[in-house]
Amino acid sequence: MTYSMTRAGLGKTAGFRAGLRRAALLVLAGALLCAAPALGEPKIFSPSFWDPHARPAKPDLTSLRSLRFLTDDDYPPFHFALPDGSLAGFDIDLARAICEDLKLACTIQARRFDTLIDSLNAGEGDAIIASLRIDGAARAKLDFTAPYMKNPARFVALKSAPLRDATPETLRGKTIGVIAKTAHEAFLAAFFQGSAIKTFDTQKALTEALGKGEIDAFFGDGAALSFWLNGQEGRGCCVFAGGPFLDSRFFGEGVGIAVKKDDAQLRQALDYALADLAAKGVYTELYLKYFPLGLF
Repeated sequence: MTYSMTRAGLGKTAGFRAGLRRAALLVLAGALLCAAPALGEPKIFSPSFWDPHARPAKPDLTSLRSLRFLTDDDYPPFHFALPDGSLAGFDIDLARAICEDLKLACTIQARRFDTLIDSLNAGEGDAIIASLRIDGAARAKLDFTAPYMKNPARFVALKSAPLRDATPETLRGKTIGVIAKTAHEAFLAAFFQGSAIKTFDTQKALTEALGKGEIDAFFGDGAALSFWLNGQEGRGCCVFAGGPFLDSRFFGEGVGIAVKKDDAQLRQALDYALADLAAKGVYTELYLKYFPLGLF
């Protein structure tokens, strides 16, 4: 039986993913993105999802010799395939860092996204690291670590536009674009009723409408848009405006590593490693590498 799952982000088309993949390759090519911002540049906020005063105890790993992660290869910048077929991305580097922290042998294998749970239950891997959104439906099938990422929704506007904030008041009477039939559209319908909501089928149509002045801003997946804004097309035209928006009713509780139900030992080991990597600054290094514009 194949279960359905939900990624952290919604509404990305194949063409948009291809653009994100190109941007991800540029990030990997530029080691300077891992460094601190240059003098005069705004400091990027790096989130922390772990209480530094409540570090989990190191679990007993004597029965654990290796760690097999499952992922997919079509969701940049989190996980994607390089031209030579090898895997790269934020999730991939984080998985490798976890194995190093726990001093375990590590393998990371790609599967089609909609087969990941079946592969886990069939014993083909030990954990899924594929930007799975934590929500009630997912918790019924899997156990999760604490969130290691939250993917906010963000507004994007033209650089030339006066709009630098995005609230129901500042966008009242204005037209907002959004990908149809997504959580982002539902959020706008609930909280931006004073705005005209215009839906589109593709990200390309959204960006073209913004450039033509047909919409005043558009709303979507923060991680994907951060990478798009850092690419050639986005950098030349657009900026984030307002936000971030993190309503768990629409966008989930965050992103976690999934294990089989009741696999408490492995879940505790992963939680320990995530908190340890955060305390050592490794998590921040990876975040700044893959999200040089920040998400929040």
